[in-house]
Amino acid sequence: QVQLAESGGGLVQPGGSLRLSCAASGFTLSNLATRWYRQPPGKGRELIATLLADGDTEFHVEAVKGRFTLSRDDAKNTAYLQMDNLKLEDTAVYQCSAWSYWGQGTQVTVSS
Repeated sequence: QVQLAESGGGLVQPGGSLRLSCAASGFTLSNLATRWYRQPPGKGRELIATLLADGDTEFHVEAVKGRFTLSRDDAKNTAYLQMDNLKLEDTAVYQCSAWSYWGQGTQVTVSS
């Protein structure tokens, strides 16, 4: 079965860190670009970062540059979004996507 599954969301205080995982099954994640999106409460979904198949990364939101890091473990067929120095405005549902496949999303809440 082809699917993507995110995990790792949760509640964290400002300045804290979380690592989101995007595990692929039924296809090889490293053959495709993995895109990370987020949708804050009451707002539309935005593309925040892309991990290219060759391992290069692109960040599409200035506010996450220097705080978020992308990586991939090909042996585990899993991509990661490391989020450091989290801010209140990072609160959102985070989703990963590869080609036409989408994960179910994971909630990240930053609150004191």
